[in-house]
Amino acid sequence: MRVIATLLHRWAGLAIALFLIVAGLTGAITSWDHELDEWLNADIMETPGRGPLRDPIALATAVEAADPRIEVSYISLGLVEGHAASFLVRPLTDPATGRPYVIDYNNVFVDPVTAQITGHRDSLAISLSRRSLMPFLRHLHYSLHIPAFWGTDRWGYWLMGGVALVWLVDSFVALYLTTPRRLRQANDAPQRHRKPGSWWQRWKPSWLLRWKDGGYKLNFDLHRAGGLWVWGIILVVSFTSFSLNLYREIFYPVMSLVSQTTPGPYETQTPAPYGTYLEPKLGFTDAVRVAQTEAKRRGFETSAGGIYYGGDYAFYNVSFFDPENEMGATGMGLSNLYIDANDGTVLGEHRPWKGTAADIFVQLQLPLHSGRILGMPGRIMMSLMGVMVAMLSVTGLVIWERKRRSRRLRARHAAL
Repeated sequence: MRVIATLLHRWAGLAIALFLIVAGLTGAITSWDHELDEWLNADIMETPGRGPLRDPIALATAVEAADPRIEVSYISLGLVEGHAASFLVRPLTDPATGRPYVIDYNNVFVDPVTAQITGHRDSLAISLSRRSLMPFLRHLHYSLHIPAFWGTDRWGYWLMGGVALVWLVDSFVALYLTTPRRLRQANDAPQRHRKPGSWWQRWKPSWLLRWKDGGYKLNFDLHRAGGLWVWGIILVVSFTSFSLNLYREIFYPVMSLVSQTTPGPYETQTPAPYGTYLEPKLGFTDAVRVAQTEAKRRGFETSAGGIYYGGDYAFYNVSFFDPENEMGATGMGLSNLYIDANDGTVLGEHRPWKGTAADIFVQLQLPLHSGRILGMPGRIMMSLMGVMVAMLSVTGLVIWERKRRSRRLRARHAAL
């Protein structure tokens, strides 16, 4: 059994090591994505205007008026004085070619007081420039920027979700390999060959580092003991990585089979074919009005922070959060209403800590993965965890290379 487990751990680890190094290091950085993004791009995200805030829909109209080739797809509704409102845009169809206009940006920043555009950027660009660095690292973290082909842009998500699933299973194999071997019975071997002490005493060395020995022994201990120290967190990170990347394909369907869930439009509607766009009959203004009325009736505790229409589904996603509390928007402080883009009916809602046990478990996936459910301490922990994951992967590669070299030397000596 241990021989099979060793082979499984070796080849599973080799298959996913490089992916985990990338995911770990990018995750360590993107735990602070908003702070770093605002520091790098303060010239366009910090605004000089002071005074009454403009109507968000009017700001969106100004964005579209500044470039007739684009259409707004996301509107910041929770405006803050001194901080640029963010808008996502998509290219319209060029009547001369019948194809979308070629534009070099998809994100526009606007002073919410003066309505002046402070800057643009392409948040999907593969670039290390300060404008695109943080969006680039975010996409690299969960999809490796693998481009769309064969009619879908989900390949990167599927790949990293598969890596996470292998990592999750391999974590149990790795735990088993750290446990002490079963002692032989007295009639199987001389008593002097039996290791003294209880099972727990014999497991204790797996948790320790041989600092003084250095070199390969320390590398081995860092891999084994380091994995034990953070094993519980590894389970959380690997499971939530799998659930977030393969949410529609595996996670939610399985959850629906084993427990009672409350499906929303993302679960019940089929997205439009990749590259197509579902034209809404209802505009942003009416969708916001419906959402705000409904949110008041349902007793939402926060105001509308943003509204999105991507055209792949025929409904608006209206988010409710405190715009001055970034933790709330990415933790368990985010609520959503889904408004039909054709007739304005409310298709469903997402409210933290509401619904069945399965619903709440689904809601917890992103807050757990990011650590934001624990606030600042959780973010620090996940940032350190990203470095730890990269370290475990590197030390695992070193162990494999050392053993491979040793096997080759033994084979050469045997051949002489």
